[in-house]
Parts: sequence; structure tokens; C-alpha cells
Amino acid sequence: MENNLPVKNDEISLRELIQKGKEWWDYLLSKWKIILIAGIIGAALGLACSFSKKPIYTATLSFALEDEKSGGGGLGSALGLASSFGFDLGGSGGSIFTGSNLTELFKSRTMVEKTLLSPVVIEGKTISLAEMYIKNNEWRKKWKDNPKFASLEFLPNSNRKLYTRVQDSVLGKMYENLSKGGLTVAQKDKKISIISIDVTSQNELFAKYFCEALAKQVSDFYVDTKSKKARMNMAILQRQTDSIRSELNDAITGVAIANDNTFNLNPALNVRRVTSARRQVDIQANTAILTELVKQSELAKVTLRKETPLIQIIDRPILPLAKDRFGKAKGIILGSFLFGFLAILFLTIKKLIK
Repeated sequence: MENNLPVKNDEISLRELIQKGKEWWDYLLSKWKIILIAGIIGAALGLACSFSKKPIYTATLSFALEDEKSGGGGLGSALGLASSFGFDLGGSGGSIFTGSNLTELFKSRTMVEKTLLSPVVIEGKTISLAEMYIKNNEWRKKWKDNPKFASLEFLPNSNRKLYTRVQDSVLGKMYENLSKGGLTVAQKDKKISIISIDVTSQNELFAKYFCEALAKQVSDFYVDTKSKKARMNMAILQRQTDSIRSELNDAITGVAIANDNTFNLNPALNVRRVTSARRQVDIQANTAILTELVKQSELAKVTLRKETPLIQIIDRPILPLAKDRFGKAKGIILGSFLFGFLAILFLTIKKLIK
């Protein structure tokens, strides 16, 4: 037998949906006073927040990196000739600091901490950027009741290796705060060797000084590292040249002394002339060695200039810096919208529970 009982339909028709929506609208409309009061309170709090929140300053510095590649043209041939004589004049220092590696170098803890210990002149007094950061964030007020922190001092250009565990922790906290959002380093395009540094801070001068000091710190480290091998080879060649030149001068003096001792010597006494002959050989040998070393020294100077990369600053941060602050209109609109939405959500949940 077929079951002729009516089937229960759980679907909601469009008419019922519109009716439900109208009921909710009438309910919320009846509570307009509560929603309005919540919006006014939110607007007032947003306005107060806009007054209390300090503006954020952004310092931007951009630079171009020019790093020649070795082995091209006549210089490559000269370096090959030098290597055939057993001299290593440097060659390329590699590309470990190119692209993303260089941007990560800017954000490394070592570079940031060295920058924080750089000196700046504030109100006629030379202090470190770390002390300036502490003053800006009013950390001294929080530390006055803690003897471990009350006596902390970060002198400019001080020896980082002599710092205590407490000083390390404070510098680590500064680095953490800066790396989380205060410091941004980016390469605009992989095909373009232009890197931009952005430093944000509530203190305009700190943002500017830190941005410039970081660029200088990384630039010096980068140049020293890239040209280190070439500088070492040039120093070795210079010492060898000075040593051979000294030996040559001694040999010339020795020849003169030997000639004086054999002046008007009987031609039959040839043994007395041996010392002078030996000195003549020393002069010839040292002259040949010195000539080659001078050539290699000049090649080493050319190599050092080639291996030293050029970092050209394009744009520096100029006061006044770009400022981003929480505006009054923005605070009023966001505050009223947020509290109005929370009021509607509260009323909706309350009705559903009932």
C-alpha cells in the first residue's frame, strides 16, 4: 500500500524569508536609541584615541650598488699573467652579498646592534642611538625600581664583546622591536640594483639618524668584505717590494765598499775582487725581482680598485619626514562603526537566546 501522508517541507519560501527579515529590521529599529548611544560612545573613544596616539614617522633611504665582474678585457689577461708567476691578486670576491642576501644583511642582528651603538649628537651631547631609543620609549622610568637595569649605559662605539647578559637582553629587545615592523629593506626589482631602507619610529630624528647610520654601517662592512682579499694581497706585495728594495740598496752599498777596498789593486790578486763580483750578482738579481714586484704591485692596486664596490646614495631622508597619524575623522568613523556593529551583534544574540 502507498503511504498518502503529507510530506513535511523544511524549505523556507521567499515570502517567509522577507517576512523574517522585516521582523528583524523592526526589532533593531525599535532599539535605535541603544545603537545610537553605542555609536556616539565609539566616536568619542575614537576621537580620544586620535589625540592620544603619536604619529609614526618614516625615513626612507635608497642607494644603487655597482659591483664590477672580474675577468674581463685586458685586466683579465693581466691577472692571468700574474697568476702564471705564482701571484694571487684577488680575483672576484664572489656574490654572497647580492640581491636578497644583501637585504638580509641590513636586517641582521649584528648590523642593527652596531648601528644602535653609533654616536649621534642630541642637544649638544654625544650619545648612542641605543640611548636615544631608550629615552624615546621611556624605559628609564620603568627601570628606576630595578637595580639591574637602573645603572645600564650604552656608550657610543663601545666594545660589544664586553657587554653583560643584561645589556645583551636589552639590545636584543631593541632588535626585536625594530625587526618586527620598525625596519623594512627591499629591492624594488631583481633586475635593478636599487635597494630601499624604511625606518619607522614615533621619534622623527631617531628614524632619520638610524636609517642613515644603518646604511653607512652595512656599506662599510660590505666594501671591507668584498675587497678584503685584494687588500691582503696588495699588502703582501708591498712588504715584499720594500724588503727587496732594502736588499738592493744594501747590495749597491756593498759594491761601493768592495770597490773602495780594491782600489789600485794588483791585477794578479783576483781573490780580492770576489766580494765585489758577488755584490754585482746580488744587484742584478734584486733588480730583476724588484722590477717584477713593482709590476705586480701596480696590478694589485688596479685589482683593489676593481674589487671595491661602489655604493651610491640616491635619496636620503630629509626633514620633515613622511608622517602617518590616526586622524580625527578616521577615529570618529571607525569608533562609531565598531561600537554600532557590536551593539547590533549584542542585540541579535540577546533576541536569539530569548
